[in-house]
Amino acid sequence: MEQSLVSIEEIREAAARIANIAIQAPLIRAPFPGLSGHGTTKEIYLKAESLQPIGAFKIRGAANKILQLSKDEIARGVITYSSGNHAQGVAYAARAVGAKAVIVMPSNAPAIKRAATKAMGAEIVDVGVASSERLAKSDELVRAHGYVVIPPYDDRQIIAGQATCGLEIVEELPQVDLVLSPVSGGGLLSGVATAVKQLSPRTKVYGVEPELAADTAESFHKGHIVTWGAELTSRTIADGLRTQSVGELNFAHIQAFVDGIVTVTEAEIRAAMRAIVAATRLIPEPSGAVAAAALLFHGDELPPYTTAAAIVSGGNVDPALLAEVLTEVTA
Repeated sequence: MEQSLVSIEEIREAAARIANIAIQAPLIRAPFPGLSGHGTTKEIYLKAESLQPIGAFKIRGAANKILQLSKDEIARGVITYSSGNHAQGVAYAARAVGAKAVIVMPSNAPAIKRAATKAMGAEIVDVGVASSERLAKSDELVRAHGYVVIPPYDDRQIIAGQATCGLEIVEELPQVDLVLSPVSGGGLLSGVATAVKQLSPRTKVYGVEPELAADTAESFHKGHIVTWGAELTSRTIADGLRTQSVGELNFAHIQAFVDGIVTVTEAEIRAAMRAIVAATRLIPEPSGAVAAAALLFHGDELPPYTTAAAIVSGGNVDPALLAEVLTEVTA
């Protein structure tokens, strides 16, 4: 049976539910040279999800799902499959309700995300780099132990939780006419677009994806879900955007509410990281910089706007990588 799309009422209920776990991340003015100030009428804001307790937006959806579990489900424990940020969100929310958390992680997950997840008391199970391997191992452990699955994106309650980010953007910045979100599995983009379009139908919503992991962009343009191999999606520096295909429920919301998806290069992601640090002093991970990269380098692919909000989805970047990006010399 086909599911209906998430309603604005569900999103408001999620916002109230997670209020004591997730913060209302601030919108920070970003005076990017050439895009804002100095005679231009454009205003750019960054939604600083990197300042969440786990350093990423994923806490929103994880908390919304876990806070609705029954006492029996909490006693059974929860499991998810994630490269890092959703893992931390699940571990954080599970600890808040006293549930055991098991996280199936790929072998190439960033060490900083792995360490943070373990520090929150979660049990980590390692598999290969393919997202399909994570799902298979999770299914195996659910059959063996009865854990409750907390999906990373393809789930109604997860979408409603992530949508609270979009709700906050429109409520704080009602004049916004362009919102940009990273996309991979589609949890954030589908949720944000659903909230924004129901509150402000005139506002354009765009997804942004790395060229090296552009399965959702291809799916959007072809009108059906396509899958990319792990050997392709694992090439991007944006480790949080390496999912091989967009979720089915997420894609339904994206088709209903998203106006377009653009892709950015690896060099543009790195340049956007430097620009965000210079303009705002926020620390973005590569995945968190892709939305700003679209504004900085792909303005000709975006609709006209006067006020844009780009989501900095996370800030859990490896210190060595951050130092490398910030100090590299460009032509």
